[in-house]
Amino acid sequence: MNIRRLKPGTVFFMMTLPAVLLYCLFFLAPVFIGFYYSLTNWDGFSLSYDMVGFQNYIDILQDKRFLNGLSFTLLYTVIVVFGKLSVALVLALLLSRPLKLRGLFRSIYFFPAVLSMITVGLMFNQFFYSLFPPIGEKLGIEWLSLNLLGNPDTAILGIALTNIWQGFAIPMVIFIAGLSNVPKDIIEAAVIDGASPVQRFFSITIPYLIPMLTVNVVLAVKGGLTVFDYIVAMTNGGPSKSTESMGFLIYQHGMSEMKFGYGTAEAIYVFILIGVLSFIQIKLLARKEVGQQ
Repeated sequence: MNIRRLKPGTVFFMMTLPAVLLYCLFFLAPVFIGFYYSLTNWDGFSLSYDMVGFQNYIDILQDKRFLNGLSFTLLYTVIVVFGKLSVALVLALLLSRPLKLRGLFRSIYFFPAVLSMITVGLMFNQFFYSLFPPIGEKLGIEWLSLNLLGNPDTAILGIALTNIWQGFAIPMVIFIAGLSNVPKDIIEAAVIDGASPVQRFFSITIPYLIPMLTVNVVLAVKGGLTVFDYIVAMTNGGPSKSTESMGFLIYQHGMSEMKFGYGTAEAIYVFILIGVLSFIQIKLLARKEVGQQ
């Protein structure tokens, strides 16, 4: 075959075909297979199972445990998104200034991102149980002497703080890249016109950061809705099942309780929820981009 005689469109199609096939094989096919199993009562191991239709989906909406997991996951996601992106933006603004050893500080702040979630979860688990309470008691600081993970009302904060500590690094790098694209001449003109730093930040910097903010919000929301590793390492769903996220329940029902079809139906619900929220976020933030106002 003489490639030079082929049309450009044909060449492009041939170049992208392997990637499309791999995408279909490892993403689309599992989605459709998972949806099929969500319509069954398969336990994950038996060779035989029965079709139950949409009964799993109906039962899930009446499952108090799943509804509690949904409320926990949504609240956890809100805390993580605001906390993670706030810390990332503040550090990005600081590390974008001409500081000595700026590269070293960027490397130090990025270090948590290279650690695994399980490692960080186990590490903070020891901090909350064995390190912070004795320090708080010695210093007479009541809030520091409390074990966040041991209280059903505060366990969510302990897990969220752990996620924020590890998860702000990548959004920070994305914000730093976005800050480098903010036109300096516009900022200089605003300074000459007497605009305050706060005015320059909200009127100039933020609009140019909207594309980066969109990416960071979508990634943070997805990470919050699918949280699993931190919970397994820190609380295993406790205390009193107060930290059972949707991702944790999918694992529990599918692998531990031998209800694979039921767990797959829960995963489909999570898939739809992430897709809907991501679509809404992208649409809302796209309106605020520079040139779209």
